[in-house]
Amino acid sequence: MCGIIGYYGQHPASKILIDGLKRLEYRGYDSSGLCLVEDNKLVCYKQAGPVTYLEGAIAHQDLKGHIGIAHTRWATHGAPNEINAHPHFDCHHQIAIVHNGIIENYQALKQLLSSEGHVFTSETDSEVLAHLIEKFYTGSLEEAVIKALALIEGSYGLVALHVNENKLVAARRSSPLVIGIGQGETFIASDVPAILNHTKDVVYLEDGDLAIIDEGGYQIKNLAGEPLDRRVEEVKLNIDQIEKKGYKHFMLKEIFEQPQSLVNVLAGRITNNQIKLSLNWHREAIERIIIAACGTSWHSALIGKYLLEEIVGLPVEVDYASEFRYRHPLVNNHDLFIAISQSGETADTLAALREAKNHGAQSLGIVNVVGSTVAREVDSGIYLHAGPEIGVASTKAFTAQITALLLLAFYWRQEMGYKIDESILSELRHLPAVVEKTLKANGQVIELARRFMNFEHFLYLGRGLNFPVALEGALKLKEISYIHAEGYPAAEIKHGPIALIDDNMPVVVLATKNDLSDKILSNIQEIKARGGQVIAIVDQDYEVVKKLADYLISVPPVHVWFSPVINVIPLQLLAYYIADAKGLDVDKPRNLAKSVTVE
Repeated sequence: MCGIIGYYGQHPASKILIDGLKRLEYRGYDSSGLCLVEDNKLVCYKQAGPVTYLEGAIAHQDLKGHIGIAHTRWATHGAPNEINAHPHFDCHHQIAIVHNGIIENYQALKQLLSSEGHVFTSETDSEVLAHLIEKFYTGSLEEAVIKALALIEGSYGLVALHVNENKLVAARRSSPLVIGIGQGETFIASDVPAILNHTKDVVYLEDGDLAIIDEGGYQIKNLAGEPLDRRVEEVKLNIDQIEKKGYKHFMLKEIFEQPQSLVNVLAGRITNNQIKLSLNWHREAIERIIIAACGTSWHSALIGKYLLEEIVGLPVEVDYASEFRYRHPLVNNHDLFIAISQSGETADTLAALREAKNHGAQSLGIVNVVGSTVAREVDSGIYLHAGPEIGVASTKAFTAQITALLLLAFYWRQEMGYKIDESILSELRHLPAVVEKTLKANGQVIELARRFMNFEHFLYLGRGLNFPVALEGALKLKEISYIHAEGYPAAEIKHGPIALIDDNMPVVVLATKNDLSDKILSNIQEIKARGGQVIAIVDQDYEVVKKLADYLISVPPVHVWFSPVINVIPLQLLAYYIADAKGLDVDKPRNLAKSVTVE
C-alpha cells in the first residue's frame, strides 16, 4: 500500500524522487523518506507527515546524487513517525531499502538477526530486509537480495541499494513494481503515475522477478539468477489525467469525470445493436457465477449479482475477497469467478482469484489499471478505461464497474440467443449524458451538506439494486467525513436499526421508482412516525415521496437496471461536500490508502 520510486540516471535524483512521491501519495501519506548515494556515502532524509514536509526538509540542501530511492508510507507495523519511515538501513549504514508489503515471519527473522548481533532501530517489519541483505552481503547486492528473499514469507515490492555498488536491485512478490525506461535514465516505481512525467515506456514486473538497474539500463532475472524477457509496453495515460485541473480535490474532479469515464467503458462495445466483448471462456460450461471484491468494488459486485441473476438467469454468489479462501469454498470447473478491482493489485482479491483458479474455475477480471496483476492472471477481462483514480475514496471506478457488469450481463444474454431490447441499448448509450445531467443539479446537495455537516450518525436505506448503493453511500460518508453511517435494506430497519431513529439521525432513502416503491414509501412513513429526518433521492416526477420526505434530491428517471449509476452520484457529492465543509483532507482520509496491496 506504500509508494516506492527509485532512480538511476544523469540528473540529480532528489527532485525526481520528491515529484514521484507526490504522485504516489494516494498510496500512503503517514511519513516519507529518501536516500541518495552522495560522495561514497548514503544520505538520507525522513519526515513524519505528508511529502511536502520531506520536500521542505531538503529544500536548502545541495543534493547531487544521481542514484536514489524514496518511499511514502501507509503504516502497518509501527507508528507513523520518522523512525519508522523508510528507507531502512543495515547496521553499518551501507545498505538502504524501501519496501511495500508485509513480512509475515519478521518476528522470527528479527530474533535470529538480533541473536547474531544486528541492532534494530524501528518497529517495522521492513527493517528485517535491510539486515538480512547485510547478513548475506559478500560483495554482490544482487546475490545478497536473492539469499535474503529465500527466507521471506509474505509480500514485497522491494528496492535496495548499496553505497559501494552503482546499481539498484528490485524484487516483487504480490506487490506491484514497474520499470520506466527513459533516455539515459531508468526508473522503478510501485505505480505508473510516479514516472509518467518522464517516460511512457514501461515494463511490469511479475511475481518472482528480480530487476537490476545500472548504467546499462535494466536486466530482469528470476530468483535463481536466470535472465527473463519481459515485454516493454507503452502507457496510454497522459500527465494531465493525474492533475487536478482546477478542481479543489481529486475526488471532486473524478466525480465530475464520470460522464467521460462511462463513455470510455462503452466505447466500441455497442455496435449495430449488439454488445461486443472479447472473452476467452466456455460459456456453456458455466453453471454458477462467483464474484469477489473488496470495499467499493464489493458493492458493485452486489449490484452485479442482481443484474446477472435477472438478466442471465444463473445463480450468483458474492464474497468479500478477504474471506473467500478462508471458508474453504466449494469451487469447480462449472464456475465462473469474477474478480473486481480498480487497481488490479488488491491482495485479497488476487488471493481469492488464485484460489478459484486452483479449483478449476474459469476467471474474468473487471479492472481499471491496464497491465495490473489481476488483468494478467485472469482468463478474460473487461478493462474499464476510466482513467487514473487518485482520490482514495473510489467514485468513477464504481460507476464504471456497474456499467461493465451491465455490458457483461447483456452480452451473456445475447450469446444465449436472446435479443436485447433496442430501447435498453439506447438508454445504455445515453447513460453518460444522464450522469452529466445529474451532476448539474449538485447545488441542492451543497445546501444539504451544510445543513447536516455536524450530525454524527446517518442511516442509508435502499431496496433491490439500490440496497448496495445505500451501502456505498454510507461508506463514502465514513471514509472522508469520519461520520458514522450504516447502509441497510430498507425493510431491515424493523429488525433493529429503527431503535436508533430520532431527530438526530438523518436517514437517506433511495426512493426512485421501481417495483418496490410502495414498500419504500411504507419505510419512509415508519421513519417519520419516529421523528426521523428523511433525505430522499427521487425521480424528478415522483410526487408521492415529495409529500413525505423532509429534503429531496432529484435525479433523472432511468430504467431500474441503470438506477445505481445515477442514484450514487448525489451520495458521492453529499459525502464530498460534507467533508469539505468540515475542512477535512478529502483526498487523503485518515488511516486509508488507495490500493490495499497487503492482507
